[in-house]
Amino acid sequence: MSKTKIETGSSPAEERFGITVTERGPLLIYGRPPLAEQFIMPDDAGESWYFQEGRRFPTEAEPTALCRCGASKRKPYCDGTHERTEWDPEPTSRDEALLDEAELIEGGSLTMTDNARYCVFARFCHPCGDAWTLTERSDAPEARQMAIREASMCPSGRLMAWDRTTGKPFEFRFAPSLGLIEDPAIGSSGGLWVRGGIPVRREDGRTYEIRNRTVLCRCGKSANKPYCDGTHAAVKWRDGLAGEPVGERLPEEVC
Repeated sequence: MSKTKIETGSSPAEERFGITVTERGPLLIYGRPPLAEQFIMPDDAGESWYFQEGRRFPTEAEPTALCRCGASKRKPYCDGTHERTEWDPEPTSRDEALLDEAELIEGGSLTMTDNARYCVFARFCHPCGDAWTLTERSDAPEARQMAIREASMCPSGRLMAWDRTTGKPFEFRFAPSLGLIEDPAIGSSGGLWVRGGIPVRREDGRTYEIRNRTVLCRCGKSANKPYCDGTHAAVKWRDGLAGEPVGERLPEEVC
């Protein structure tokens, strides 16, 4: 079996943590990571600006089975509906490192990598000028700071900002944890935000590249399974959890 890939800037979580993508059913969660709604919250101009925690859900069961067909009546948990509904469970994502086919955007003091296949339509890349333009203008301190923020807020890791001098990426320090993305601005629920280097595996043991941040499909309609590709936004998929953004905000510092 080939050696597990670890994305640059990421560190594997403790061995007890893991996610298994079953071939025709749910996501099996191991290690009891915290699980909570994560709401995409806007700035004064209505642009995506930060995440705020909502309702929390227990993961005491070992493993905890989370719905990935989008049709369970007890979301976020699986209730067996995947056996009776029409959906395509087949993982179709390429066995690649996220950076293998990423576009490189070069700027004054930063570069940014962009793999559009992993866009989850969270829209953190648009405030105060888009992340691509800000990267190109990154000799200016304000543009540099905003480019780093916008790239680092991308939940899937599609965008990553890199210091041109050190060659190192900027990343939030995430503890192993899971987020159920909610996007009130577009009236849709999103994918499962996997943070802190939790390994994602197939049932046969093959492990996807370990990443500090990635998003798995929950609506059952992604063309890049097990990863989210933003299709939930097009179909206005809702999980019906009905929580509210009343908890902690995502930390502001990246390193």
